[in-house]
Amino acid sequence: MNLLFVSLGCDKNLVDSEYMIGMLNHAGYRMTNEEDEADIAVINTCCFINDAKEESINTILEMAELKKTACLKVLLVTGCLAQRYKEEIITEIPEVDAILGTNSYEDIVHAVEEALAGRSYRNLGTLNGLPKLTVKRSLTTGGHFAYLKIAEGCDKHCTYCVIPSIRGHYRSVPMEELLETARELVSGGVKELILVAQETTLYGVDLYGEKSLHRLLDALNEIPGLYWVRIMYCYPEEIYDELIASIKRNKKVCHYLDLPIQHANSEILRRMGRRTSKEDLIKIITKLRSEIKDIALRTTLICGFPGETDEQHEELMQFVNDMEFDRLGAFIYSQEEGTPASEMADQIPEEIKLDRQAAVMELEQEVIFDKNEEMKGQTLYAFIEGKIADENAYVGRTYKDAPDVDGYIFINTSKELSTGDFVKVKVTGAYEYDLIGEIV
Repeated sequence: MNLLFVSLGCDKNLVDSEYMIGMLNHAGYRMTNEEDEADIAVINTCCFINDAKEESINTILEMAELKKTACLKVLLVTGCLAQRYKEEIITEIPEVDAILGTNSYEDIVHAVEEALAGRSYRNLGTLNGLPKLTVKRSLTTGGHFAYLKIAEGCDKHCTYCVIPSIRGHYRSVPMEELLETARELVSGGVKELILVAQETTLYGVDLYGEKSLHRLLDALNEIPGLYWVRIMYCYPEEIYDELIASIKRNKKVCHYLDLPIQHANSEILRRMGRRTSKEDLIKIITKLRSEIKDIALRTTLICGFPGETDEQHEELMQFVNDMEFDRLGAFIYSQEEGTPASEMADQIPEEIKLDRQAAVMELEQEVIFDKNEEMKGQTLYAFIEGKIADENAYVGRTYKDAPDVDGYIFINTSKELSTGDFVKVKVTGAYEYDLIGEIV
């Protein structure tokens, strides 16, 4: 039978999707990208912010319509929206035949079989432990890079965030399991592993009694055939000396860190439930750049948090200008029901949030352009991501750029290259967010 799989949301969700696709492939289901050919549709949903929630709901409704007009027999919904809004989905969208939660996706094949037999299936499971996964993932990232999810859940309880309630408390994946998965991925052609979790910096605390991300990096660095290890989602207050030292000594670990700081005003940070002040952030960023001279720092910010004044927004703008982040994403505050922030006074009007977001991104565009201009003449290694149609040019990524969220380097060459090739390039020019280069 033909199965259509739709994966929405973050890279952590994508890892779950790849495991589910692997299990379904192993069970004999044929994957299709054509809606009108699908007998079964599985949607792995997201609901982190309003836009993601709307995308998930609209996708479910589109698939529900296919049950009336096409050959679709079974509609299964899993992931964050399913975990958070199970009852609403059952009541409002009766076309949904099966629901799985964020920690019960190991049950995907059984759920599909039950639905095909005409029996509705619901299993949100518990938010304890980790799924037992015995089948290899089916990669959807092109083959030369893959995400390695090193932990599940979160214990931070930021006042704007629903993740702890739909993903559970922090649970690290045992190191031996991660290393086995990493070796498997590399033997299958993966050259870059991107470490992800709700928070990577606390890896191992629950299993080994101490932060152990540095130990994991040391072990990954020893895997033959692996080129790069990239670290995402490092909470700034949890950065520690052994981690910095590991990044410095391990040649395969990219000099790149993703630090989601969310804001720079100390009062806003306190009300967000964050565990840093502006002074803390300056100290951490200064230390990282002092210890690792060529480190690329990415961050994310929230614009328009309840009660944010014009002055606090301007303070954030000044911070972005002063800190000169290499990469930055800004999101408008999303008022999520059930979170403490949703009940706070002085919710900011949508148009003001959007204006503030646009101002931050316009400023960051200037910052990145200036930094890119400074890179002219430098020589870097890059992964080839694809060829530009009808041109002697390719798209690549340097160590400064994570897939999908950062920039690219456009490489002019008449040489024939393939996706996943690792090449040495000289930077010759710059755009607002991207670089131009040539093969050395």
